[in-house]
Amino acid sequence: MFQNLTNKLSTVFDGLNRRGTLSEEDVNKALREVRLALLEADVSLPIAKQFIDQVKEKAIGQEIVKSISPAQMVIKLVHDQLVELLGAETAELSLNTQPPAVILMAGLQGAGKTTASAKLARWLIQKKNKKVLVASLDIYRPAAQEQLAILAKQINTPSLEIVPGQSPVDITKRAIKLAKAEGYDVLILDTAGRTHIDESMMQEAQEIHEISKPIETFLVADSMTGQDAVNSAKSFNAALPLTGIILTRVDGDSRGGAALSMKLATGCPIKFIGLGEKIDQFDVFHPERIAGRILDKGDVVSLVEQAAESFDEAEAEKLSKKMAKGKFDLNDLASQLRQMQKMGGMGKLMSMIPGINKMKDKLGSAGLEEKSIAHQIALIQSMTPQERRYPKLLNASRKRRVAQGSGLDVPLINKLLKQHEGMGKMMKKMKKMKKSDLAALESKMGQLPNSPFNQ
Repeated sequence: MFQNLTNKLSTVFDGLNRRGTLSEEDVNKALREVRLALLEADVSLPIAKQFIDQVKEKAIGQEIVKSISPAQMVIKLVHDQLVELLGAETAELSLNTQPPAVILMAGLQGAGKTTASAKLARWLIQKKNKKVLVASLDIYRPAAQEQLAILAKQINTPSLEIVPGQSPVDITKRAIKLAKAEGYDVLILDTAGRTHIDESMMQEAQEIHEISKPIETFLVADSMTGQDAVNSAKSFNAALPLTGIILTRVDGDSRGGAALSMKLATGCPIKFIGLGEKIDQFDVFHPERIAGRILDKGDVVSLVEQAAESFDEAEAEKLSKKMAKGKFDLNDLASQLRQMQKMGGMGKLMSMIPGINKMKDKLGSAGLEEKSIAHQIALIQSMTPQERRYPKLLNASRKRRVAQGSGLDVPLINKLLKQHEGMGKMMKKMKKMKKSDLAALESKMGQLPNSPFNQ
């Protein structure tokens, strides 16, 4: 996400950091490079120019050249302006209405409306404890209604029964009637899209909006289409009273132009982002956190939240007891690797760690790539229960058998065992630590926000 922009901005700011003092020309040159980086990230020229002008105005006002740490001041000003560009504050979802709260999903065909509808439903169920009904109004795209029904089944929420021959307006009326009768908190209406904006689509969306009177009207836009997504957002915003934007496929958008331009171009806040194809890869859009990631400052708050959500207390307790005895077998290693995957994958986790962008090339050699983790789990699964408990049993012939069973190579097994051995040594050191040392460590950890030591 935003990889190209992050790389270019990191290069610019690294150059500034190497200078003890900055002249006005140094600052101007850096900001020219920032503008080029924004343009290459598919941000429109007027928005990029406005961005730089505002940073420059603040820089002059704060006498940046005379600052004690001028380079850091430039970075801070760019960060603050990025937050402003992305929407300043996190836009909350509004459900303050007489149930059912209707959420209308609009957008072009292929933007990911149906998947986003299911993801939003899951988020509402898990985060807000809401009873949710989803209904597909798309009678045009083949199997669109069936697709939503399948996704609803995956998240254990009802979808409106499909009645062949009904119009989108009739489906809307039936969905509202059922949602009221059965006491649903939220009704999500997945409207039909087209491959391009046309008058009939807009008229249908307007009619559905008039009937359903939604509390939230979301435009679902594909971030990978860049300025095309921004242009379609402008058209939808002119036809419908949009309350927010759901940006999909953000994980595949290395430029970030749509996310950076959408708020300023439309006036509508980005409220949610889709971070992958899986049903749980969906999150609230936090402008400040995203700005931190773009500038390679990480997103520790999201990292802690993700860890808390994925935290398996029973598994952690079991591992804690084994650690106390200085034991750590391959079953434990596999458990930790699965936990890593559960938290969204290594790529997502690493993007939240400050300064990690400069180390990404080294991740592969350290065995931390997504594919590498999957390979390690496959190797462990190909071992016998006894081999997992006692890795020293893995002689040459056993390694060949495991490699053949997993479809991988023996050198990968050796690498896995070396990694396990290193973790085992770390566990033994922890076992030898004095209780006072552990108490001091726990005290330091407890000072972190949302730390499990604070529970």
